[in-house]
Amino acid sequence: MTDKATMQAIARIVPSGSRVLDLGCGDGALLSYLQREHGCTGYGVEIDDANVLACVKRAVNVVQLNLDEGLAIFEDDTFDVVLQINTLQHLRNAEVMLRETARVGRSGVIAFPNFAHWPNRLSVMRGRMPVTSRLPYQWYDTPNIRVGTFKDFEVLARKNRLNVADAFGLDEDGNVVRTLPNFFASTAVFCLERQ
Repeated sequence: MTDKATMQAIARIVPSGSRVLDLGCGDGALLSYLQREHGCTGYGVEIDDANVLACVKRAVNVVQLNLDEGLAIFEDDTFDVVLQINTLQHLRNAEVMLRETARVGRSGVIAFPNFAHWPNRLSVMRGRMPVTSRLPYQWYDTPNIRVGTFKDFEVLARKNRLNVADAFGLDEDGNVVRTLPNFFASTAVFCLERQ
């Protein structure tokens, strides 16, 4: 899936004018897009020096912070929407960051590569770890600490008392997949609210 397709798919579910916190914002492209096209405001959080500089060049407010240390610098309910787009699989303590997402935001949007997507299943059946456009690394050099599936995240959300307001998948072209997303979607997307 292209970065542009991801941005547009995520932007469709972020209300215009929202105050947004983008965790693991990378070069700030998504937040910049939301600011420019949807009148959103907010901050990106990023640890990588080069990405922080890229955010500054895009005029995106950015805080350099290691997400594994939490979000103590932000007060409760500071943001309308907290985004974790392709971030969760890189974190050492995903549960803590989910709870922090719910604490600082009224809602959250979580998106990650769906390991249960049928091409990944086929690779594993052949005895190999998958290498796809959503999981482009070999098993020995991946930045992903973990892999997850659509169904696994549903269980995790329930365990952490997070209400799944909407859940769907995205295919390689950024199209929404609602029929059997655990099998047909390369990306899992969850819109969360506190219970």
